[in-house]
Amino acid sequence: MAIAQFLRRPRPLLMGILNVTPDSFSDGGRFLDPDRALRHAREMVGQGADIIDVGGESTRPGSAPVGAAEQIARVVPVIAALRAGLPGATLISIDTTQADVAAVALSAGADFINDVSAGRDDPAMLGLAARRGAPIVLMHMQGTPQTMQDAPRYEDVVDEVLGFLLERTAAAQAAGVAAGNIILDPGIGFGKSKEDNLLLMANLQRFAAAGYVTLLGASRKRFMGAVCHETRPRELVAATVATTALGVMAGINLFRVHDVRENRQAADVAYAIKTAGA
Repeated sequence: MAIAQFLRRPRPLLMGILNVTPDSFSDGGRFLDPDRALRHAREMVGQGADIIDVGGESTRPGSAPVGAAEQIARVVPVIAALRAGLPGATLISIDTTQADVAAVALSAGADFINDVSAGRDDPAMLGLAARRGAPIVLMHMQGTPQTMQDAPRYEDVVDEVLGFLLERTAAAQAAGVAAGNIILDPGIGFGKSKEDNLLLMANLQRFAAAGYVTLLGASRKRFMGAVCHETRPRELVAATVATTALGVMAGINLFRVHDVRENRQAADVAYAIKTAGA
């Protein structure tokens, strides 16, 4: 089955997060070793992950950029280990904004690209995705990871985020990326206030209705902690599964999560309810 067809399967898909970084907000430093990373990836697949998302640069608020050479040194041994050690049906994505990193990662065994800059940080990224026939996630972010939470402002966050994503979709297609290889991500927590994130969550159906595969990445995000009065990201599992269930009901295809088992249950039950009697 082609990757684009796989991503459009009716059953919700889960993307397990594998940060190969020392400083990610929730699990930094835990999976730098390829063997340990493979064990964790196998655990996530066993719990129901369809995709493993490998990133070598933290994009938490205030994080510093990491050069291409360092990202490659972090992610390529892990991707090679995953490609050799995971079931063949498991997809691997590379979380990067740099085309040089994405190119090496695809050659090492990654299947598609997850770009939080939507192809803006590196002008070569969209052309690379087109040439390699690789699906690409285009995410909305106001500002950069260093500045995105410095008082973000919108007139209408839903209209502006959706409009941005459609503009980037047009740019991707102009660069030669097939429409079926485009995945949209509203960028929950990336340059948004708590109220902005809640409005985006309340209007997920508008993103799903755009006609592209849509990704939701709300896992353990700070805005939920503000609602729940919880400052520890790892204590936001229950909050995360609520967003997953809501996303399934709104028509979202793909969910990027830390806690696979719990979100697999939430996604499957929500999907069963949604399709009951269909």
